[in-house]
Amino acid sequence: MKTDFQSIVSDVIFRDGLLDHDKGPVLVALSGGADSVALLLVLKQLGFDCVAAHCNFHLRGEESDRDEAFVRSLCKGLDVPCVLTHFDVAAYQREHGVSMEMACRDLRYAWFEQVRNDHHCQAIAVAHHSDDNLETFFLNLFRGTGIAGLTGMKTRNGHVVRPLLEVSRGDIEAFLAELGQTYVTDSTNAENVVLRNRVRNVVLPAIDEMFPSGRRQVLLTMKHLSENQQLCAELVQYFSDNNIEKDAEKRFAMPYRLLAKFSQKSLILYEMAKSFGLNRAQCQQAIQNYECRGKSGYFYSTSHYMMINRGKIVIKPIPTTPSKTYKVDFNQLDELPVKLEMTEMSMQPFVPSLVNGKTRVAFNARIMECEKVVLRRWREGDSMVPFGMRGRKLLSDLFTDFKLDREQKKNVWILEADGEIVWVLGLRAASAFRVKNTSQSYIILTCNQGE
Repeated sequence: MKTDFQSIVSDVIFRDGLLDHDKGPVLVALSGGADSVALLLVLKQLGFDCVAAHCNFHLRGEESDRDEAFVRSLCKGLDVPCVLTHFDVAAYQREHGVSMEMACRDLRYAWFEQVRNDHHCQAIAVAHHSDDNLETFFLNLFRGTGIAGLTGMKTRNGHVVRPLLEVSRGDIEAFLAELGQTYVTDSTNAENVVLRNRVRNVVLPAIDEMFPSGRRQVLLTMKHLSENQQLCAELVQYFSDNNIEKDAEKRFAMPYRLLAKFSQKSLILYEMAKSFGLNRAQCQQAIQNYECRGKSGYFYSTSHYMMINRGKIVIKPIPTTPSKTYKVDFNQLDELPVKLEMTEMSMQPFVPSLVNGKTRVAFNARIMECEKVVLRRWREGDSMVPFGMRGRKLLSDLFTDFKLDREQKKNVWILEADGEIVWVLGLRAASAFRVKNTSQSYIILTCNQGE
């Protein structure tokens, strides 16, 4: 006979189709803490074959090694295969420029997926529970979010499944106590340096004190929000299917009058445009521009652009013109089709008079650390944030400002650093890698354009 804890977890697994006894083992992310230990035990009790995966990040000295030893011992006692790995988090941070928390997340999930493939596991089970979901709700609420951000984590995200999402930390501890099962505790969970810990250790206890049933009611609200989000998505899809012109080239067109009858025009447009990579602020600005001036201007994602003009909303793929791309090695600039000269500055403080912003420009020395710096011809749809401006500007509009004809446009060269245009040679530099006055760590590039 199943316990209440087993029943809740089992219902979630089979209701949402998270796991199947006939589809191979389940990879369990096992830290050694109460949550992951409970996850492993309950999956074993429900008859699933499991493989445990443990990451040692070496961030807590002897405590990290203690966790690894505990996991080894637990898996041996349960006769569960255990795969372990060690990570150099600091090295990953230096290479990718991310926070410690993001580095750990990237490293472990990439490794989990590798282990899942190696051991032919059907899914990666992680031990997020309902209290974790509450923390996510409040974190997103305080940061500012839409309805999707307030619905919390889902029981499935690709190959990652969360069977414990409808049990609480209290339920987990009671389950382990009933079994007499020990676990390890991460001492950093009591530190309030990390924002999530402050929500866990300060905000949620305050809610418990003032509103004894507060957690349950917030979870109920999240459920209602999730249902509302699903309804909105279905209505938007129905609206799209019946009103939008689409074609094989992933172009989208819709008469603006169909949108104009709704009070939340920008929200509906965003729900339809987000699959093309466009964001909510762009949709709001596009509608505001159109209603004030009769045309919206262009708004770009990495793959598409959107405009509203002549009564029609149009989203199209950004056209690409195949052209040769030259990798830029700052130590061998003489191999480029354009004559570039570099002066690396380390002693003379920067002053604006050293450059003209067109043929002689300055960049923060960090540009030399970019993974990919290239020189290429201009392409239709290119845009940049010009130096001294906040907004993004279409290069075709920049060319109009400079009165370039069709042939002159063809011959424009672009310097691009890690996907961002930083210089239109001979015309304008971008705000990216800008140099502050008096800085002593910068380079100056001078161009003498040829064909």
